[in-house]
Amino acid sequence: MALLNKSLSCFEKYQQSNRSELCKECKTPYKSLNNLYNSMVKNSTLCIDIEDAMNMTRRLWSKNFNCSFPREETVPIIAVSSFMLFLPIIFYLSSFLHSEQKKRKLILRE
Repeated sequence: MALLNKSLSCFEKYQQSNRSELCKECKTPYKSLNNLYNSMVKNSTLCIDIEDAMNMTRRLWSKNFNCSFPREETVPIIAVSSFMLFLPIIFYLSSFLHSEQKKRKLILRE
């Protein structure tokens, strides 16, 4: 409950200021609370009050304050997707550059 109170008091403290400042300053207490909740989910030691409080806190964090954590797996996904997108272009370009260009000879009818 101490982490929940710390997160909510941080939300109240920075609520009137800039939203980006709230996201930056309250990130650590919110992340600690979120990690505690995730560990409780894994251990199956949740009661409905804790789950309800976490739902409310997550709703405040994401919907009301528009804060989010950058997902760590997005950079590799974008890199692999970009590579796969340019792979056919690289293939056809290299195929064109390394092949012998044959000139067509027109055969005239007599």
